[in-house]
Amino acid sequence: MNGSDTGEQLVKNEETALATAEPTSNGSAVLELRDVSCAYEATRPAVEDISFSVQQGEILCLLGPSGCGKTTILRAIAGFERVTTGTITLSGRLVSSRDTLVPTEQRHIGMVFQEYALFPHLRVDKNIAFGLNHLSRPQQRAIVGDLLALTGLRGLEHRYPHELSGGQQQRVALARALALRPVLLLLDEPFSNLDPDMASRMRQDLHALLRQTKTTAILVTHDHDEAFSMADHVAVLNRGRLEQFDTPEAIYHLPTTPFVADFVGQADFVSGVVDNHVVTTELGDFPNTQKLATGTKVVVMIRPDDIHIVPTKGANARIVARQFKGSENVYTIRLASGQIVHSSESSLSIYQAGTAIALRVVATHTVLFPQSPESPAEPESHDGNASIP
Repeated sequence: MNGSDTGEQLVKNEETALATAEPTSNGSAVLELRDVSCAYEATRPAVEDISFSVQQGEILCLLGPSGCGKTTILRAIAGFERVTTGTITLSGRLVSSRDTLVPTEQRHIGMVFQEYALFPHLRVDKNIAFGLNHLSRPQQRAIVGDLLALTGLRGLEHRYPHELSGGQQQRVALARALALRPVLLLLDEPFSNLDPDMASRMRQDLHALLRQTKTTAILVTHDHDEAFSMADHVAVLNRGRLEQFDTPEAIYHLPTTPFVADFVGQADFVSGVVDNHVVTTELGDFPNTQKLATGTKVVVMIRPDDIHIVPTKGANARIVARQFKGSENVYTIRLASGQIVHSSESSLSIYQAGTAIALRVVATHTVLFPQSPESPAEPESHDGNASIP
């Protein structure tokens, strides 16, 4: 049997042993959180009533601003933090509750931290093999060889961490985490130390690697572009609470709260009033998708790519500023009322500040919120157009 065969057989043996020790629950959920709360202070929960599940082979992104609780959730899943209420189930096995805390080393979880935490005195191959001491040397070499190939590190196995680039160090950290074939891989902002171009390439490489190895993963990030490019589902967190759990497309096009709408992409909120079957706004009429009563005051969420500029002499709207972003120009526009909205146009569409314009609104989805943001309604989808002269 060659090294590769040995590695493949080892993986099968580990998967069989894990399945025997920890039978999966109904369906294919690898991880399930039910009403989980964690608190560093008794009267101030860091996260509160968090519930979601992650299926086999799925990538979930925990998305939110600093201090929203996403790293606390990750630490609770890993077993570093106790839960004050609720339960965490991993592969059908209860690992955390108020009275239960299965040690981290018994959860069969892989972790990659922001700083990678590589051992500076060990070469790449020894870093990857760390934790495989219970296996024979041929088995270790087989697994390390496979992971060197998978992560594009072949030829660098005898280098020390300080001899590697940031991206290469991250690949070593990933390979080490994957070496034990974890049930779940946790990644805490793994791209934060990389420059934008390198981070973009690493996102693509990591996504391909997770798909190739069919690894179930949870990624913590504050970058919605990163979440959208990586995730099957996104959990948006705000002040310790789960605001929305959905696909990236639904999170962007159908946000359930104004916070989600604004956090995952630039959004403008235009006031309107329901008049029978339409919502009348300064930007024109939109469908009354929620069948609200006439006279109800709402706000309509508008994305910059919903608004298109038409230079028109005598029009009341004016261009205030242009921001060039390479592939597009984002225009800041002041309406007659003083309301500010934004428009995304191609990089070849260049208009000067002060230009009088009409606006054509082509909203693929109409999302309505009540005027008071404290109790937002559930938005619904509808194709609709509006225009302003």
